[in-house]
Amino acid sequence: MKKQWGIGLSVVALAAALTGCGGGTGSTPTTAASTPAASTTSASAPAESSAPAETSSSPVPAGAAELKTASSAAGQIVVDAKGMSVYFFTKDVKDSGTSACTGACIAAWPPVLTESAAPAVEGVTGTLGTISTPAGKKQVTINGLPVYYYVKDKAAGDITGQGVGNVWYLVNPEGGMVQAAAGGY
Repeated sequence: MKKQWGIGLSVVALAAALTGCGGGTGSTPTTAASTPAASTTSASAPAESSAPAETSSSPVPAGAAELKTASSAAGQIVVDAKGMSVYFFTKDVKDSGTSACTGACIAAWPPVLTESAAPAVEGVTGTLGTISTPAGKKQVTINGLPVYYYVKDKAAGDITGQGVGNVWYLVNPEGGMVQAAAGGY
């Protein structure tokens, strides 16, 4: 009986960690390009408050674009220099200067980090900027919203995070959320 109870609690905790990413306020850009605003949709999820475990990305060669566009089953999307898809979180608040993805959320949805105040882009027309993470790193923003990776995307072109929990969506080149379902994921 104790073993079954422990397994049940483990399943609930894992589900909360993967879908409950939220609870804080959104994010504010500090620099950038220019263009349209992203649309956001609200959805509820449990709050997380443990310390974020941030990931680091490999340095991008000087002169190379940190973000670019790529074709996917969901249409044209924003990806990093290695082709990894980036996502918006609907619980983030545009131009707030913070990320709503905290605690266990960061483990599943690591921030897209940069060392530049003005990340280099290719084909992305949305306004780029950065916000400070709790660890003092720079998280990339597009149209005032922070962007993230999804840990289940293992290779360039993967879009397995699209629509997760009805709160995670791919980013289009203009800096809007791709809310249409993508085929083949």
